[in-house]
Amino acid sequence: MDILKIAIEWAKAEVFSSRFFILFAILFLTASIGFWQLGKTGTAKAYIIPTLVAGVLLLAVGLGIFFTNKSRVTSFAEAYNTNPTEFVQSEIIRTEKSMGEYRIIVFKVIPMIIIVAALLIVVFDKPLWRAISITTIAMMVAILLVDSNANSRIENYHKQLELVDE
Repeated sequence: MDILKIAIEWAKAEVFSSRFFILFAILFLTASIGFWQLGKTGTAKAYIIPTLVAGVLLLAVGLGIFFTNKSRVTSFAEAYNTNPTEFVQSEIIRTEKSMGEYRIIVFKVIPMIIIVAALLIVVFDKPLWRAISITTIAMMVAILLVDSNANSRIENYHKQLELVDE
């Protein structure tokens, strides 16, 4: 089993996954422009800023993941060639930390944000608050979709690292 090849494939899969954040960002930004140009009602106009903010946030996340993992593709080979054992150990530690973050943020915090946003729709009657809540739910669902796949990938990668470590 060539762990360097597996590590590079994982990083490339993360780069590909980041493109989905960027795609969702483009969709939110396009929706914001659409509401700005075509929105005639107060409700439609209320979506301009929330969809713009969601689009910018998703774009920042997508670009951050893209550039971080793009650089990993090249740095993995250098780190592995320097000291393969240390590379595997550092990757095991990093993946364990990432999986812990996924368990907390993606599978606990984001669902709570969705629940709170859904309750805000019921509690507040103003178009802006409803637009913020609905946009927040849509953005969190997009994050859940992408990150649940990323979590599965990192768990598989971690298992392969542990096999190599033994």
